[in-house]
Amino acid sequence: MAEKIVALKVDVDTYAGTRDGVPALLEDMARFGVTATFYFSMGPDNSGKAIRRIFTRKGFLKKMLRTKAPAAYGIKTMLYGTLLPAPMIGAAFSGVLREAELRGHEVGIHCWDHVKWHDYLPWFPKHLTALELGQAEAQFEEILGHRAVTTAAPGWTVSVDSLEVQDAMGLNYCSDGRGTHPFYPVMDGRRFRTLQIPTTLPTADEILGENDITPKNIHDYYLAQLKEGLNVLTIHAELEGGAIRPSFVRLLERFAAGGIRCITLGEAARQVSNVPACRLFMGEIAGRAGKVAIQGEQVP
Repeated sequence: MAEKIVALKVDVDTYAGTRDGVPALLEDMARFGVTATFYFSMGPDNSGKAIRRIFTRKGFLKKMLRTKAPAAYGIKTMLYGTLLPAPMIGAAFSGVLREAELRGHEVGIHCWDHVKWHDYLPWFPKHLTALELGQAEAQFEEILGHRAVTTAAPGWTVSVDSLEVQDAMGLNYCSDGRGTHPFYPVMDGRRFRTLQIPTTLPTADEILGENDITPKNIHDYYLAQLKEGLNVLTIHAELEGGAIRPSFVRLLERFAAGGIRCITLGEAARQVSNVPACRLFMGEIAGRAGKVAIQGEQVP
């Protein structure tokens, strides 16, 4: 029987998630000798502005209520960028980024402004897309002393321009979409050369409250979904490092007991071969409001 491997991808979206969630995850992962790839938001936390998705994204309010997002993220986070000023994340927590890397984890760029990218990327002119990633890269290099080798799009939101900018950055790989296996993206008929390693499993906020899945049994769901070979699980510092932290610890315990190996996405990228080109498009998936980048059929 082939080995089951889990590449852990950690999206860090907010100021509070960087301050509190990441240190918690570093502590828990150290207990089990697990390494992951952390993607940090580098600029302002404008989480409060996401409230407009109630009016622009079908199902957003239902998801917020189902996952108890206000309690999970905290009232201050829900007000940043509206009633409260948007705090700068990377500049405030440079030590958290350095600590993650010192502990052997891979560190990459999530974005500059998470809400801005997630909500408006399709309407960005190309120079603004480049500016968003360029600002994040500059802050990343200032903090860690080297360039980033990987990025992951907020909300799995991509465009032809964002893929082009990633190619120009000379990245080793990206993790921008949802799919089944590593591939080179083809979008709107254009081929791009930066390897994509898609998330293969649903995220906690997509499945909690559905089909009797709760924080107490979500680890059983994930264990049942693992396939032989590479699985990619995206967790969030604000959830698995905070509101449902005990759930994630139980999952790590079960991984250890079952001999399931956890790796970084960088390790996964170095192990792939005979990578196909596949279509990448924006579409809908269960449990998530709005469209995400989805791996499509293989392209000759």
